Amino acid sequence: MDAAGSQVEAECAQYAGLFQSGFITTQGGKLLCSKIIHLIHNMNVKSQVSEVLNECELRMYKSVAFPAIGTGQAGQRPAKVADDMLDAIVEFASKRSVQHLQKIRIVIFQTNMLRDFYRSMKKREGSNSSTIDSLIINMYFFTAFFGVKKQPSGKKKIVDLEKKVDLATFQICGESQKNVDKTESWLKDFILKDHFENVISDELIEHFNKRQIDTLKDLQSRKHVTIQFENKLFPPCIKISGITKDVCWVSMEVQKMIQNLKDTEEERSKAELVYHLVEWRYRGSNDNFVAFDKITNMRLEDAKIAKKPHLAVKINGKNYKVDMNTLRANDDQGKTINIQRVSKNEGKL
Repeated sequence: MDAAGSQVEAECAQYAGLFQSGFITTQGGKLLCSKIIHLIHNMNVKSQVSEVLNECELRMYKSVAFPAIGTGQAGQRPAKVADDMLDAIVEFASKRSVQHLQKIRIVIFQTNMLRDFYRSMKKREGSNSSTIDSLIINMYFFTAFFGVKKQPSGKKKIVDLEKKVDLATFQICGESQKNVDKTESWLKDFILKDHFENVISDELIEHFNKRQIDTLKDLQSRKHVTIQFENKLFPPCIKISGITKDVCWVSMEVQKMIQNLKDTEEERSKAELVYHLVEWRYRGSNDNFVAFDKITNMRLEDAKIAKKPHLAVKINGKNYKVDMNTLRANDDQGKTINIQRVSKNEGKL
């Protein structure tokens, strides 16, 4: 409440005693969100999460972030809370009526809770994946409170997709002005008949780098469409206009680019989570153990959980095959490197 500011505190006081369905909604104040849903204490975490998710869908919110509800003063076990929260999310995602809510975040402040939430998520991999394709569910680890809103710097990334258009000129001759006007009208209708415009909005568009911008320029050139960036809006959007079939094709390519960014961000977030739980290392040249990069660290942990016998990794740029039972990595020349797994929470191998 302190981080949200006095405005939110005053709004809560105004609505005191008017709780409906066990919660009230206020403005986001100084927090990095547009709304805050305040819950009345209730030991039924699954029910509370379900109510909030349904409210978000009803209000057409695109994303929501939860803390680990009930693990503070309520004193509920983190493992049970993790199962209850994720059960509610999976049940919500399985509804065919979900149209607006696209992203659910679980924000975890305490390191010792990460393992419970990670295990609960791993239990649901595969068996429930088909029910949550429409939602991106991430867990984030924070060592501090929510950030405070910063004043806009006024600087926006300038994206130059200016397209040089070769104009086509039609000269219409006819027996009368009426015939000329009729032909001109038909020609305009014919041109506009197959003209289409599509707008794609997503937060990740703001993070398009030079490679993605160059891809858009290439698509614009090859498919004879016009692509415009509207990065002053939030979320930023890309407007594609041209002949219908070309606009549809380019739109699909842009959606693939956005999905690739989402997949990368989700993998990075998961790798960060695993890194706070466990660290995989290999023996270096001076006999000291060196930590793998976070992505490889996550892949090794996933392989252990899935009980895979082997996993291919890179060590110092060379290909190695890790035996997950003996914890030895071998290359094609027969060189062997010992690896180890260190649990950060338990402080033991």
